[in-house]
Amino acid sequence: MASLKQVKLCFVTVGATAPFNALVSEVLGEPFLDALKANNYTDLRIQYGQMGQALFQEFEQKNEPMVKEKYGLNVTGFDFNLAGLKGEMLAVKADSDANKVDGLVVSHAGSGTILEVLRVGLPLIVVPNPQLLHNHQDELAKQLAVNGYVIHGKLGLAESMVESETFRQRMHEWPPKHQSRACRQGASSE
Repeated sequence: MASLKQVKLCFVTVGATAPFNALVSEVLGEPFLDALKANNYTDLRIQYGQMGQALFQEFEQKNEPMVKEKYGLNVTGFDFNLAGLKGEMLAVKADSDANKVDGLVVSHAGSGTILEVLRVGLPLIVVPNPQLLHNHQDELAKQLAVNGYVIHGKLGLAESMVESETFRQRMHEWPPKHQSRACRQGASSE
């Protein structure tokens, strides 16, 4: 009896307040789809937000049969979920009863989304939206990556996919261990 391929989901969210069509275009591009295939992903689910629907639908109309055949991916999307995204994020978690392994979340660098993914305990690639005021999301993404909580992604995400698989292994030591100065000083005075 042949075993079924394990489901591995990549969930992408651009957030609800600002359009981020550059990220939607990025994850629908061949380099990212190639990276998903190379890392055994079976599903790509995109929350494309306001103004992303036309871009997503155009991709679907032109590419749907080819994406399944060439990449082995089921691609779905939606604009907004009034109930929030926790259910979408939980769908990325492993579930042996459903023959599912842990996947990945790719997100804009909104603090609420980042915290939600960290609570769920999934690998997260954070991509700041450079069109926002003073590129303020970049500072948060950089600092969280320095502290070992996320992967700081940029448009051109395919190379971040390799890093996400390595990052997944480090998550077993979650959360990253950082001693405060007081702890280090206390330990050295003993």
